[in-house]
Amino acid sequence: MPKVAAELGPLDVKRLSHPGGKGNAMMPVGGVAGLYLQLTPKGGRTWILRMQVGGRRRDIGLGGFPTVTLAQARDKARELRDKVECGIDPVEERKTAKAKLIEARRKGMLFSEAVDKALAAKLDAFRNEKHRAQWRSTLDRYAMPEIGAFPVGQIDTAAVLRCLQPIWATKTETATRLRGRIEAVLSWATVAGHRSGDNPARWAGNLKELLPAASKVAKESNHPALQLDDAPAWLADLRQREGFPARALEFLALTAARSGEVRGAAWDEIDLDKALWIIPAQRMKMQREHRVPLTAEAVALLKALPRLDGNPLVFPGARGGQLSDMALSMLMKRQHAAAVAAGGPGYLDRVSKRPAVPHGLRSTFRDWVAERTTFPGEMAEVALAHRISNAVEAAYRRGDMIEKRRRMMADWADFLSSRALGGNVVRMGV
Repeated sequence: MPKVAAELGPLDVKRLSHPGGKGNAMMPVGGVAGLYLQLTPKGGRTWILRMQVGGRRRDIGLGGFPTVTLAQARDKARELRDKVECGIDPVEERKTAKAKLIEARRKGMLFSEAVDKALAAKLDAFRNEKHRAQWRSTLDRYAMPEIGAFPVGQIDTAAVLRCLQPIWATKTETATRLRGRIEAVLSWATVAGHRSGDNPARWAGNLKELLPAASKVAKESNHPALQLDDAPAWLADLRQREGFPARALEFLALTAARSGEVRGAAWDEIDLDKALWIIPAQRMKMQREHRVPLTAEAVALLKALPRLDGNPLVFPGARGGQLSDMALSMLMKRQHAAAVAAGGPGYLDRVSKRPAVPHGLRSTFRDWVAERTTFPGEMAEVALAHRISNAVEAAYRRGDMIEKRRRMMADWADFLSSRALGGNVVRMGV
């Protein structure tokens, strides 16, 4: 028969000390067979129950002393021995319980937490910090109030709709981006094991059946554009204004570029002798280098600009960094307000009757090509650096028609300046 250990009392246990040496010492305390106090050379004390389970020796930790008292250790040891008598392996039971707890926590991850994790995982996919901030701000503004506190495993199509429906008709572009970003977060959560099943934010076969296509409501969400007949007067008014925002907006109009491309323009991208602006791929929406032919007006504008020592930006802001998009938007708002104050209708979009905005100038350019010239539409699409969706057209358009576009942009500059020149100076391109 195995030797029965003497039953120690609380004071005896407190007086136990390590006998010396490098290894841990196991001191039997009696009261329950196999109950030991494990002593480390550095003074650590832990309760251990040593027993046979299914023919295998198990050392089961019961907690540290004195947090777990002698009496508590004996109660725990008796409970575990009772389980073994009933055919239960306490170690495996603990592993199963721990796994279930971990799984429950994984399944219980909130959408707000998943956004942080998904953003960290997608860090390399973002072109710059501003894009990352925009990605997050859209979710913060429109998704978090509705589903931020929901576990990702409980988010369904109805919950996603609550985020999208209030802005689907009025802010369609923002809403479509929001849907894609919610889908990306939930996709990450699924792959990471925090949810299962179909993605409730997917479009095909899901939200497509519940929401109108973005193209059907796009007219309500397009950026307000200058009407063609108002464009020359608008440019004449703009040229009366001073400062980098005014020159950046004028350059934007002359080149039909995006606001971010103009505001981030650097002098080393521009060759004044060749009248050429080459925007690197990393600054383009389509991640492809874009060459912009510069008209005589655009070159003259650039040559007249002051250059700030040590600052590479063509249109720096007041503090030396990039101009904000709001700076250009506010300038156009002030132009509209001044025109209204002078007794005119201002600069309004023909369809929405909303004041024109900087991005809408690209639509004005596209309308001019279609309605007032014979330049081919694909040439305008190249000038706007749009994505090519048709494979045949993409193959046809492998070149960028830079010299042909020079003539088109020169005609566009003449059209914009026509009122200041005293007439409609428009050449019909071929």
